[in-house]
Amino acid sequence: MAGLAAWAGATALAGTAHAADAISGAVQRQPLNWPAIVMFFLFVLLTLGITYRAARQSRSAADFYAAGGGITAWQNSLAIAGDYMSAASFLGISALVFTSGFDGLIYSIGFLVGWPIVLFLIAERLRNLGKFTFADVASFRLAQTPIRILSAVGTLVVVAFYLIAQMVGAGKLIQLLFGMEYLHAVVIVGVLMIVYVAFGGMKATTWVQIIKACLLLGGATFMALAVLWHFGFSPEAMFASAVATHPRGDSIMRPGNLVADPVSAISLGLALMFGTAGLPHILMRFFTVSNAQAARKSVFYATGFIAYFYILTFIIGFGAVSFLMNDPTYYNVGADGLYNKLTGLIGGTNMAAVHLANAVGGSLFLGFISAVAFATILAVVAGLTLSGASAVSHDLYASVFARGRTTEASEVRLSKISAVVIGLVAIWLGYIFENMNVAFMVGLAFAVAASCNFPVLLMSILWGGTTTMGALLGGLCGLVSAVVMVVLSKAVWVDTFHHPAALFPYDNPALFSMPIAFVGIWLFSKLDTSRRAKLEQAAFDAQFVRSETGIGAATAHQH
Repeated sequence: MAGLAAWAGATALAGTAHAADAISGAVQRQPLNWPAIVMFFLFVLLTLGITYRAARQSRSAADFYAAGGGITAWQNSLAIAGDYMSAASFLGISALVFTSGFDGLIYSIGFLVGWPIVLFLIAERLRNLGKFTFADVASFRLAQTPIRILSAVGTLVVVAFYLIAQMVGAGKLIQLLFGMEYLHAVVIVGVLMIVYVAFGGMKATTWVQIIKACLLLGGATFMALAVLWHFGFSPEAMFASAVATHPRGDSIMRPGNLVADPVSAISLGLALMFGTAGLPHILMRFFTVSNAQAARKSVFYATGFIAYFYILTFIIGFGAVSFLMNDPTYYNVGADGLYNKLTGLIGGTNMAAVHLANAVGGSLFLGFISAVAFATILAVVAGLTLSGASAVSHDLYASVFARGRTTEASEVRLSKISAVVIGLVAIWLGYIFENMNVAFMVGLAFAVAASCNFPVLLMSILWGGTTTMGALLGGLCGLVSAVVMVVLSKAVWVDTFHHPAALFPYDNPALFSMPIAFVGIWLFSKLDTSRRAKLEQAAFDAQFVRSETGIGAATAHQH
């Protein structure tokens, strides 16, 4: 796996990629890790048993898409945390701290501060207005067909880019730890993902995410406590040891190793904050609870879990510096006995947390953390696949093509077929992009979520002047500008397409593409003087009452 150090200096966009799994380069084959293999199979058997049980209980569309609205706030908070704390957060952020020090905190905080926005602006209103997907909310009083098509396209773009990095990351992890061929590793991930989603739906996906969240929080807690125990529970001693060990010395305690200029830092921060509130697989989770109060509670609890987890990644990153950098057994050592402390780690820098597990807990704990990292990828991939499948079946087929003239059974059947197709496409893309750094693709996913999904959702809920034409054209402007700016940036134009110079000076477009979307929605809504626009604006009051009070929403999941 290519080390994060290589791309960290080259592109801040990679940070938007949840510190973008280990995604490129050849992997050095390791001896078989039997504890990891045993725990991996135990996890798979447990989750397949849950999927079998969920499949027997999923009888309606509400069961398949939203677990029948029967998930409690506490369960949903763990599932949200499980959906959000990807392996890239766990492996990637700790690796960023390992190589860049303090700047890794930008990503920890960036991913966290989006949650108050979700809590105060989105969660409750979303649950009151929607049924299965955020497109239900965006098109509540606007024209169904164009808004659902835009929402579905935005969802599928986000899912596709996010999915590629997760698939390649999973393939690389299994290849490294189990000594398996890369293609076989990717196929295993894809097949398990298809089984969870196609047979178990949201109920199975939810329980996979809950189990994974508990395992990840438990494993990360043990690792962080082991590191702190070594330093007498003194963070000051840990930081002093890291400064003495790290090649960059005390600069790792200051910002500037990763994001060099203020514009890049602000743009990256905006993408991380507002992209969270536009991720379709996260927004789907609010429809699995019984009411808006439970949705609000689940986000509140989830924010606590996620905040705690990101504090742990910071400790793990600095702990890895102290434990690993002076120990050549974790490095590719040259014939002269020398090794590169920043980029020479076996398996690449993204393996820093995995090697630290071995350093503090031996091969058994290494096996546990390896299995948890795999479970983490699987849970996130299942959530992504379900949101992509629901965009195809519920938003496009049932609402646009069939125009409501369909049965629940045929809609769910198409969703299952979509999950299989998305899974096969994900396997193919994961194989195609094996040796390519696709960090920019996940960055693009966050940028698209922040520049298309979030503005359309927020403006349709909170501004009565929003019209179909405004939402459609403004959302398209945000989507297109985000994609174009990323393609013209150094990360893609120079590093991927090998042109001599970037046409857009910043790697993250959110600072520019988000305002384009909001201004576009406002401007085109103002310019729209059609009769339909007046009716849509007049319908806002009824929507506002329902979004704030939940009156009329109580029966949304009854079946």
